[in-house]
Amino acid sequence: MKKTIYGMAVATMLFSCGGEPKETKTSSEEKFNYVVETFGDAQIIRYKVEDFESLTLKQKELIYYLAEAANEGRDILFDQNGQYNLAIRRTLEAIYQNYKGDRKSTDFKAFEIYLKRVWFANGIYHHYSSDKFNPGFSAEYLATLVNSIDAKYLPLDKGETVEQLLATISPVICDPTVLPKKSNQAAGEDIVATSAVNFYRGVNQAEVEAYYAAIKKAGDNTPISYGLNSRVEKVDGKVVENVYKVGGLYSAALGRIVSWLEKAREVAENDNQRAYIDKLISFNRTGDLVEFDEYAIMWAKETVSQVDFVLGFTETYEDPLGMKATWEGVINFKNEKASERTAKISDNAQWFEDNSPVDKRFKKDKVKGVSAKVITVAMLGGDCYPTAPLGINLPNATWIRRDHGSKSVTIENIASAYDNAATGNGFGDEFIWSDVERELNDKYGFAGGNLHTDLHECLGHGSGKLLDGVDPDALKAYGSPMEEARADLFALYYIADAKIVELGLLPSEEAYKAEYYKYLLNGYMTQLIRIQPGKNIEQAHMRNRQTIAGWIIEKGAADKTVELKKRDNKTFIVVNDYVKLRGLFGELLAEVQRIKSEGDYEAAKNMIETYGVKVNQDIHKEVLARNEALALPPYKGFVNPKMNLVKDAAGNISDVTLDYTEGYAEQHLRYSKDYSSLPTKN
Repeated sequence: MKKTIYGMAVATMLFSCGGEPKETKTSSEEKFNYVVETFGDAQIIRYKVEDFESLTLKQKELIYYLAEAANEGRDILFDQNGQYNLAIRRTLEAIYQNYKGDRKSTDFKAFEIYLKRVWFANGIYHHYSSDKFNPGFSAEYLATLVNSIDAKYLPLDKGETVEQLLATISPVICDPTVLPKKSNQAAGEDIVATSAVNFYRGVNQAEVEAYYAAIKKAGDNTPISYGLNSRVEKVDGKVVENVYKVGGLYSAALGRIVSWLEKAREVAENDNQRAYIDKLISFNRTGDLVEFDEYAIMWAKETVSQVDFVLGFTETYEDPLGMKATWEGVINFKNEKASERTAKISDNAQWFEDNSPVDKRFKKDKVKGVSAKVITVAMLGGDCYPTAPLGINLPNATWIRRDHGSKSVTIENIASAYDNAATGNGFGDEFIWSDVERELNDKYGFAGGNLHTDLHECLGHGSGKLLDGVDPDALKAYGSPMEEARADLFALYYIADAKIVELGLLPSEEAYKAEYYKYLLNGYMTQLIRIQPGKNIEQAHMRNRQTIAGWIIEKGAADKTVELKKRDNKTFIVVNDYVKLRGLFGELLAEVQRIKSEGDYEAAKNMIETYGVKVNQDIHKEVLARNEALALPPYKGFVNPKMNLVKDAAGNISDVTLDYTEGYAEQHLRYSKDYSSLPTKN
């Protein structure tokens, strides 16, 4: 992976951070209901698009067209997450809408939860653990459901029978040994051949690595993002790339995306924005990664427009080799007031780089083009929906960031939605050591969490440099967690600096302590509620957080800077010296940056495998039991507001309005009806 770009720089908020009003009013002045429903291990919530009404009509139109483009990529993501996902989703939805049997039975209730989980994860694999879902019903019951509805509702290919459809999807759904892992990260295994993610067909890890090694140019100082927008396949015994483009793989969906982008360009806010939309259109038509780099540079440099977006093949977390990107969309506009905070950070980017505790060899002599802002999301799509990031930093390419700079955003309305939905749920009371830490969290938690995201995205990902000749992909499967660790450590080190208070970014020299405590608590303990008993950690951000917390607690135990204490047979984290704790964060940052800069694969592997993969089973069992008593789902996802075009009597667009009343199942069924352009088999 070149650069991680979004990534839950702060853990999804399971307990309220405090410091913000908890009641938000809609335009009709009714109380805004954040929580929609809960099922399995997930809670569905809403986010409020504050100040959307204050935008100009042209800006609203632009957001609408970009939002439609984002939604048109939904089928692409499902297919990328597994080659049977579209057939499975469409079959499940046909049953859900047309089954006339007993819908109150235990089996059908399990079926409903399974479908909702498939929607939540954009496929049949858990979005964090990457494990295949247990459907909760048998293959025989699935067959009963399928055979009970008219075959015209099923996603049958020409000439395909219901029996053939069942024979294909039933073992994938019901047999735990068939394609059990979406993205396998286990050390020592063929992580391509053992992953169900649909980036590879008929090839193994050695063949893929050899293919890209052969086409990469030695000494290239401005490499394209090899493999970003393609599936690697074996055709007639030869390894080839099947490129995502109009006329290529995913053509139907990309054609519709292009049509919405063409509408968006007509209402662009300025010529520079129109130019990079045009370049994005061209890239989707050609699939040429040189054009993608040209688009990324143009996009990074355009900082005037209020409306902005991330739209396309961006994140590489789901690829076990960290090269291939999933579809995502984040359509947004600038929060002018809150952006005063990030402007202070970006304006002082060189100071932060110069004063970093890393070796001078790994520092940038001149930080270029770091722009930062706080945004309000208006639509989430693809790999950012239903689960959403708290921050984004782009472009990915190391050389673009080095030579042209980057854009960094903090998504404050998403953070606020998480916070409001978690108010009063008891999580902090259960897991925080004492009233001292709870009071710090109540007073400074929300501000500290947002600032961590600001520093992580704006400066953390943009800091440091690779030594000449180091391959950006040198850390391979460990690149993603190491990059996230680097950005988190940068944020953690600097959030305690006197410069932060001097700039007015936090109100007190004590405020950073809330973020320190919360980070260690989450990284070492509470994030484990997302892991099934006996499982290792697979997801990059979770590996990052446990690596940092585990390393800090091990090193800090020597002089009790940080320690684990028992009370009432419950384990708590206790920080005894926050100043020394900051020193440990700085020490680890220096080593992680060295590994990154030198491309030290063995050191990266050793660090992640030692601290970030294996779960402390005793702590895990305890955390699960404590959380079970609270009955809190570990994951949150969103429903989007529904956007409606309003037209006057002459048929001209007069407004774009937002509707917050759409339910979870209602939204996904509408999306499947309106944005299903791909064939079932791709």
